[in-house]
Amino acid sequence: MRCPLWLPIALLCLPAFAFAGGPKICMTAEEAARTPNKDVCITAHIYEVVELPDGTRFLDVCPPQTPDEACRFTIMSLREDRYEVGELVRYRNTDVRLRGMVQPMHGRSGMLLSHARQFYGGPPKFKPNPKLMRGFDAERDRRPVNDPNLRSQGGRRAFMDTRDQTPRPAK
Repeated sequence: MRCPLWLPIALLCLPAFAFAGGPKICMTAEEAARTPNKDVCITAHIYEVVELPDGTRFLDVCPPQTPDEACRFTIMSLREDRYEVGELVRYRNTDVRLRGMVQPMHGRSGMLLSHARQFYGGPPKFKPNPKLMRGFDAERDRRPVNDPNLRSQGGRRAFMDTRDQTPRPAK
């Protein structure tokens, strides 16, 4: 009795299919509120878009009959991210999927919306750590990081040191 040709191939591919990750499962805003400091995908219905006078915008994920004190999750977009995020009014009364880091925000959990790609499963906008930028000033000729690989290593020195030359043999 001969083994069909496809059987060994199927047996070799079976473990790969078993461990292959499917689409990331999104959780509700209530579930995300219980997972602080995690990068998650949430599904939420946006009931209202609220803009403060300073330009900060909030996506309200709690129904209108829920008092503000009982709402445990919020989505916030800062004024400086307005260009990358775009217009948020179009998401009013729609269901969205949003990826980001769940963070504690003034007694509740929330997510910072900093780029439009978060609506499509992409990462938030990269923001450098200000503590790592100590001593950097754009007006001076000083680099933000003291890396020896960024130094000139002796000015005009190239491949070989000009002082280490061997004399040519006399003819």
